[in-house]
Amino acid sequence: MQLALDLAREAARDGDVPVGAVVIGADGAVLGRGRNLREHGGDPLAHAEVEAMRQAAAGQGSWNLADCTLVVTLEPCPMCAGACLQTHIGRIVFGAWDAKLGACGSVWDIPRDPHVGSFPEVYGGVCEDECAHLLADFFSPRR
Repeated sequence: MQLALDLAREAARDGDVPVGAVVIGADGAVLGRGRNLREHGGDPLAHAEVEAMRQAAAGQGSWNLADCTLVVTLEPCPMCAGACLQTHIGRIVFGAWDAKLGACGSVWDIPRDPHVGSFPEVYGGVCEDECAHLLADFFSPRR
């Protein structure tokens, strides 16, 4: 989670919402890194999770991330939770809960929806305070 937090801080420095993500392989190696790049690149789909999963898939030559863990500083939104299902990611670990768009237990629970075929393990609240403070500090002067 500390690596994901470092990536989130980089995003904040560039004016993007401070969310960072890493994909960890079964052996513990970092396979992909991502941070929000929506403002930086003008890409509405450039969420940290998507960036990290793209890099991991490209690096291992397969879209299937079943043996991997996604670690992200903020609970994935519906788009990113859906992307996790599409990659068959084995585990989702996140920091801060998202009361507005959280899709891994807060507002929706897409990974545990009985209508989908992939069921990743989900663990929320990891380093929650640090992740939440980073977001609050970013948004405080903007509100």
